[in-house]
Amino acid sequence: MPDRFIKPLIFLVIGVLLGFFVYPKPLDKFGFWPNYPFHLGLDLAGGAHLVYQADLSKVTDDRTDAMEGVRDVIERRVNFFGVSEPIVQVEGNDRLVVELAGVYDINEAIKSIGETPFLDFREARDEIDSQAILDAQKEGKRLDEDPYFIPTQLSGRYLKSAKVVFDQSGLSGIGPQVAIEFNEEGAKIFADLTKKNINRIVAIYLDGLPISTPVVQDEITSGQAVISGNFTPEEAKELALRLNAGALPVSINLISQQTIGASLGKDSVQKSLKAGLSGLLLVGIFMIAFYRLPGLISVVALLIYVAVVLTIYKLVPVTLTLAGIAGFILTLGMAVDANVLIFARMKEELASGKSVAASIGEGFSRAWLSIRDSHVTTLLSAFVLYAFTTSIVRGFALTLGIGTIISLFTATIVTKSMLSASVTKWSEKNKWLFG
Repeated sequence: MPDRFIKPLIFLVIGVLLGFFVYPKPLDKFGFWPNYPFHLGLDLAGGAHLVYQADLSKVTDDRTDAMEGVRDVIERRVNFFGVSEPIVQVEGNDRLVVELAGVYDINEAIKSIGETPFLDFREARDEIDSQAILDAQKEGKRLDEDPYFIPTQLSGRYLKSAKVVFDQSGLSGIGPQVAIEFNEEGAKIFADLTKKNINRIVAIYLDGLPISTPVVQDEITSGQAVISGNFTPEEAKELALRLNAGALPVSINLISQQTIGASLGKDSVQKSLKAGLSGLLLVGIFMIAFYRLPGLISVVALLIYVAVVLTIYKLVPVTLTLAGIAGFILTLGMAVDANVLIFARMKEELASGKSVAASIGEGFSRAWLSIRDSHVTTLLSAFVLYAFTTSIVRGFALTLGIGTIISLFTATIVTKSMLSASVTKWSEKNKWLFG
């Protein structure tokens, strides 16, 4: 076999194998072929859409950091409960959007997220201040203030770990407790707080309610504390579990909930698939009609492109949404656009009387700068969209970026190798096949 056929043959074999990887149904009966599913987003798979609002009224520092902290905690909690491919993102200044694909029961979705505890420490007020607030509250004023304790900077955002502990002696009469440890920054805040309040109460609040009001005996520099709230072993274990999953830096409230049915998602998938196949067919007809043999070769390269891109979507995995599929369909046109530039140059060279081999070389050489510039600008656009947007737009940017990179490979490497393999004495006698 001539050397010029080896590389195109390798590309064809790889393309066929990847095609079966993308669509393994014909080989299911053999039982050994890998079958990885596509990861579909909420709009395609259906699921639960939840919107939470954060209470930032007590945040004195950077509110953006507080919302990022909420997002990270909820994301860890959703992942901890095993919800697949969740999307957790900040929307606006104080809202958090949670999308759980494949979860159709709203109550199940809310339960899987859970009421993640808001843990904070408060120092006791002076009696005069307490009485003033109580008197004001009798008149309907200052109702949002705690008359007995003052919120401090120390909250669950500085929590490092939580675990259930028991009184080893069994003489204290105290049931199971939850021992917590703060990170380095939290330990410093806790040390300052205890030093300031020796022989005074520092209350531990959970979800806005006091669960423990210990008196500080000495400054605590270890960054460790114990929560005792008359817990049963199960309650203590659940609290430790929830705290480890993430204590929220600020409290949140569920303000919107929506279920997207599986039938709607299935209909979207079918329409998207139909649109993709239609686009692929029309592009193929156009290329063959206008460029003949090179057009046919570009269609084969395009099929290899599709197989490679969809394989990457499965392996990464990329969570596919309607916008993401739109990005993929857009890159189908881009994948052929590079070939159009090359083939147009080839036709010009053939018209000037050059051989097929020389025309192919000149076509790729002269079109390369235009191909490079168009792909680089598209990649830059995809990068900006991915870096500075969220959710739907980000999915579009990801599929657009992946498709652009692969199309550059298939247009310049795969197509060129196949065209070079077609150069023979026969092709020189039948230049009309090259447009």
